Amino acid sequence: MAESLSLAQARRVALAAQGFADPAPTGVPTRRHLRRVLDRVGLIQMDSVNVLQRAHYLPLYSRLGPYPTALLDTAAYRRPRELFEYWAHEASLVPVGLHPMLRWRMAKARDEAWGGMRQIAEEQPGLLAWVRDEVAARGPLTAAEIEHDAPRETGNWGWNWSVVKRALEFMFWAGEVAAADRTNSFARRYDLPERVLPPAVLDAPTPTDAEAYRTLVSIAARSLGVAAEPELRDYFRLPVAGARQAVAELVEAGELTPVTVQGWRHPAYLHADARMPRWVRGNTLVSPFDPLVWERARTERLFGFTYRIEIYVPAPKRLYGYYVLPFRQGERFTARVDLKADRKAGVLLVPAAWVEPGADPGETAVALAAELYRLAGWLGLDAVAPPAAGDLAAPLAAALVGVAGVR
Repeated sequence: MAESLSLAQARRVALAAQGFADPAPTGVPTRRHLRRVLDRVGLIQMDSVNVLQRAHYLPLYSRLGPYPTALLDTAAYRRPRELFEYWAHEASLVPVGLHPMLRWRMAKARDEAWGGMRQIAEEQPGLLAWVRDEVAARGPLTAAEIEHDAPRETGNWGWNWSVVKRALEFMFWAGEVAAADRTNSFARRYDLPERVLPPAVLDAPTPTDAEAYRTLVSIAARSLGVAAEPELRDYFRLPVAGARQAVAELVEAGELTPVTVQGWRHPAYLHADARMPRWVRGNTLVSPFDPLVWERARTERLFGFTYRIEIYVPAPKRLYGYYVLPFRQGERFTARVDLKADRKAGVLLVPAAWVEPGADPGETAVALAAELYRLAGWLGLDAVAPPAAGDLAAPLAAALVGVAGVR
């Protein structure tokens, strides 16, 4: 590839790196398709919000289309496990082979874990020991199950659910317990790592911090295709100095090539395995927690798409809605749509739909209507409600009637 990329070329590189140029599965997606997506994205972010669908299921849907979510559940929570939960980007599902590459973070738990966790570790070592013994004796257990059996005469420990949960989360950060699975309410069930992770993973040697940073930056670069240094660092939330050194070493090794991208102020780096397809086709909704749009500044530079999640914005101040998904048509985002699954009524609700500047509202509405019905079918919902608000509401409502009429 050239040492400079146009914006259109950079978009195609980025989309291909994330798996959006891969052929769609024929038939029901299998473990092979799952592995292909994991190889593209490197990790999958988790989040507890369930207004539409759990966040970790959506990146696979965006790349594979409707797939059985049990495919991901089995890979993450059944033997032989291919994924484990840990703090990678945020709370994430990560390939088990990366466990050694994240031990530097586990080793720094007493310095880098959130304040409440560190306080428990520093001030209440007896609590940690008791909780660890409970997990060892009776795991896998949720925090609530441990708290329920906690002794009530505890002196100054002040036992309550939040304290037990913080103790467990500190040990989870430190790698002393692992997530065995999740309950129906999405609560973690904790167990000892040796009862969760494959022995070969636990027995693998621990790399130096520099080796781990280099491996993680390499994965980030391959998954992004082309990116600036802050985005390579952000993918696994690496320390600044360590990530910069890793980038320099990967450039020297020829795995990364410095390039300029049209309109980018920051220097960019192109991964040696990056592909530049002639075009990227297909339409799909993208989760707010999808790695394609994690780094909002890169999303804006690449696609001219300004995107912020507004879950924590007071309702009167939201611009677009509570849980808004970008809609990708080919190589650009043409709309954004606020969605909610009304599971009791069996309806996909559309509180708002908005068209992006320069996109044709009619064409966009027709493509988005088809995608909304595809998403609804995957979620087990029977219908899609007309949009309640937004400048794409009227054309989308008409398009939804047309799609419903031919189903």
